[in-house]
Amino acid sequence: MIRLLTAFLLGLAAPAAAADIAITGARILTMGPGGAIEEGTLVIRADRIVAVGANVPVPANARVIDGRGAVLAPGFIQADSTLGAVEVSQVPTSADRATHSRRISAGFDISLGLNPDSILLPVSRLAGITHAVVTPLYDDRSGRELLFAGQAAVVDLGQRPDMVTRPRVAMVLEMGEGGAGRAGGARGATIVALRALLDDVRHFARNRDAYDRGAGRPQSMSRIDLEALVPVAEGRMPLIVKLDRASDMLEMIAFARAERLRIIFDGAAEGWRIADAIAQAGIPVILDPVQNLPKSFSELGATLENAARLHAAGVVIVLRTGSGVAHRARELRYGAGNAVAYGLPYDAAVAAITINPARIFGVGDRIGSLEAGKEADLILWSGDPLEPLSQPKAIFIRGIEQPLTSRPLELRDRYLPAAISSTGSPSGGD
Repeated sequence: MIRLLTAFLLGLAAPAAAADIAITGARILTMGPGGAIEEGTLVIRADRIVAVGANVPVPANARVIDGRGAVLAPGFIQADSTLGAVEVSQVPTSADRATHSRRISAGFDISLGLNPDSILLPVSRLAGITHAVVTPLYDDRSGRELLFAGQAAVVDLGQRPDMVTRPRVAMVLEMGEGGAGRAGGARGATIVALRALLDDVRHFARNRDAYDRGAGRPQSMSRIDLEALVPVAEGRMPLIVKLDRASDMLEMIAFARAERLRIIFDGAAEGWRIADAIAQAGIPVILDPVQNLPKSFSELGATLENAARLHAAGVVIVLRTGSGVAHRARELRYGAGNAVAYGLPYDAAVAAITINPARIFGVGDRIGSLEAGKEADLILWSGDPLEPLSQPKAIFIRGIEQPLTSRPLELRDRYLPAAISSTGSPSGGD
C-alpha cells in the first residue's frame, strides 16, 4: 500500500510529458532530398521533427493540426539583418548594431547584448522569418581606417533569453566604395591594407608569446581584433564581403584564392556579369532580389534578373530584403516572389531563404529543411508562402508554438473598434 501511495505521489510530482503534435494533410515543402510532399504528415516531439512523409501514422494522443489546403514550409532565414540589435534607429541607446571603439572592430561580437524582447521580432515572425543572420554595421565615428565591422551570429526569433543559435558565424568586411573610403580613398589601397592586416594576423598567431611579452613586431590592431581574425586568416571562419561592382568581385576572387580565404559575397548587384567566375570559385552570394535602381557607380548593372542568372550559372544564392534594415525584414518572402517572377525557379527561391543560408552559416544540421531529427522550425501557411495574401496558421520555433500576434496588431485590435464605433468608418471620416 505504501509503495502504491509513493508511486502515486511521484506521478503527481513529475511534470507531464508534452504531447506530440501532428500536422496532417498539408503540402510539405521539405527542402530536403525527397522534395515536396503533396499531402503529408509531420510529427513534432518536444523540440524535434520525428517523422515526415506521405504515409506517416499519427501517434496516439497526439494533438492534431489540420493542414488540408495549407502549405507547410521551413521557417525563413533573413540574412544580413540587424534583428535583435536595434529597436528604434534614431534612439542610440536602443541600437547595438555597431561599435565606434577604435580598439574593437573585428573583435566586435554582435551575439553579445542582443534583445530577445524586441517588438520587431514578432512582426518578422508573422512574415515567416524564424531565424536571422545578424550582422554588425560600420560606425564611422570609430575612424575610417578600420576595415572590419565585426562578427555575425545566427539567432532565432522565439523571444527567449537564449536566442543565439550560433555565434561568430562570419566576419563582416566592406570592400568597393565603402572599403576604399576606410583605406585612404582608393580601391587599390583597400586590397593592400587587407593583405598587410592578414599578414599581421598570421604573424601574431605564430608569435602570441612574444606579443604578450611586448617583444613582437608592432601591430596596427588591438589584441582583441587580432585574435578575432585568426580563424579568418586560417580559412576556418568565412568572410562576408560587401561589394557590388563586377570588377571588385573579380579582384576579391583572386585575393581570396591567393590568401586561402573563405568568402561570401553580399550585395553583388553586378554579380550576373561574372556569374561563371563566381560559380567556379564556389562563392555563395547574398543579394537583394529587388535591387535594380543604381545608388552608386558600383551598381550600374543592377537588374531584377540577378538572382535568376546567378542561379542558372550554378551559384548558391541567399536572398535578403530591406538592405539589412530590421524594420523591413518582413519583406523577405515578397522579394523571393519577385525573384520567381523574374526567372528564378520556385524551389530555388524557397531554398534561398531556408536551406541555403542554413548550410552557408553552419546550422544546416539543425534548421532549414523539414527532416526527421532536425529542430521543429516551421510555418503552416494558409496558401503559397510566396503569395502576399497567404498568412501563417501556425508557427513553431524549436518545437514551441509561437503566438500569431504582434504589437502593431494588438494596437489595431485595441483602437480600431473604438474608432469605427465613434466615426462609423475605419478612417475616421465619411
